[in-house]
Amino acid sequence: MNIFIMILVALFMAGYYMMDSPNQKIQEQETEYAIGKSDMRMIAQCATAVHNAQIKGTEFQDICIEQNNIVSQYICLDNRLNKTKCEIVKNKKPAYSYIVTATAPIDSGKYNDMMEILEQEYSDAGTFGIFNDNVIMSGGTSTKRIVPKTIIKELELTPGQLVYLTQYEIPDNQTEYVINIAQDIACPVGTVKVYRFGRWQCTGYNTKTNCGGDMVWDTDLMECVPDESRKPLCANNQTAVMVDSVWECISPFPEKSCPDKMVAQLNYNTLEWECVGDPADIQTTTKCDKIRYNAVYGAAGTTLRVPQTSCTDCEKMVVDEKTCVAHCVPDETKITDPRCYNGSVAECSGPTRAFFFGFPNREYVTQSGMNITNVPLGSGYSQNRRFNCKDCGETGINSERSNPPYVVVCN
Repeated sequence: MNIFIMILVALFMAGYYMMDSPNQKIQEQETEYAIGKSDMRMIAQCATAVHNAQIKGTEFQDICIEQNNIVSQYICLDNRLNKTKCEIVKNKKPAYSYIVTATAPIDSGKYNDMMEILEQEYSDAGTFGIFNDNVIMSGGTSTKRIVPKTIIKELELTPGQLVYLTQYEIPDNQTEYVINIAQDIACPVGTVKVYRFGRWQCTGYNTKTNCGGDMVWDTDLMECVPDESRKPLCANNQTAVMVDSVWECISPFPEKSCPDKMVAQLNYNTLEWECVGDPADIQTTTKCDKIRYNAVYGAAGTTLRVPQTSCTDCEKMVVDEKTCVAHCVPDETKITDPRCYNGSVAECSGPTRAFFFGFPNREYVTQSGMNITNVPLGSGYSQNRRFNCKDCGETGINSERSNPPYVVVCN
């Protein structure tokens, strides 16, 4: 009988030890800790999902929103941190624009678990943390983000809430263009239909690369220019010139004999030399029935073409009423024309930069009648008959010898 009682006591003691053993307690504690962290992680993930959906303008729907009373809304403040409308009024935006997402308060005993989740998984969020004492405590950082009192009052924030605060910029109002309904057109092959100036038009397809003759598209000038790779090698004393968008070899020296008081001049329409009156023997008149155009200036030895519009985009034509001779002179009002100066006019100013005109030679300066002396024509100056920007750098501009936008001389 005693042996039977002793066996029962031993079994009872063994069971009690197994049920109340330290290993069993550790397992229960680890399970509770994992469950707690899982709950905190779920709340944080749900809050960020709602917040990101608000930023993207979409909608996130899940049961976790109702379970944790998560709310998210736009709040805008003026310069005095008072609530204002989140819209542009008379082209003026709010001083501050926020997207605020908040959850229900979490238990104070779960603060450490939530801060651990924030530090591990949301350390770069910056403004995502537990609201307490008017600030947001984020994980993994010692900084605290102060929440404006207007936002606290608007959302009725209380300690323990998980708050996500993001500042954003209200986009500008998009300009809407109303296109009038116009009659449709059928464009021929090689053209494309575009809507310009209130009506349909047919324009050439891919005009950037469709340059005629021996011309090529210049992406900087945005126009067709002579293709130097197609320039021919001319025999004897001939020179390659561009005639109607095509390179041709023309003799620069006339072979035609003209009578007295007449000189030879090349007619570019017929490409033949003609005898015209000598400019030196033309009598001066008070009224000009016909205007004689001066030659386009170029390098020595090249053929000079004399069209009726020989001035560049940077020049204007001046007619001498006594001789009826037209000269091209620089026109400073054309500097803003991109065909005249391909660049920003505002950048060519200050103590080191200024405009100068690319005079081709001394004869041009003399015949233009401009009161300009000591025009530099060295290698550092272009002779392109357009306006150019001169950068003197550290030496600066010599104000006594310079006369912008025509002449610029560096110290």
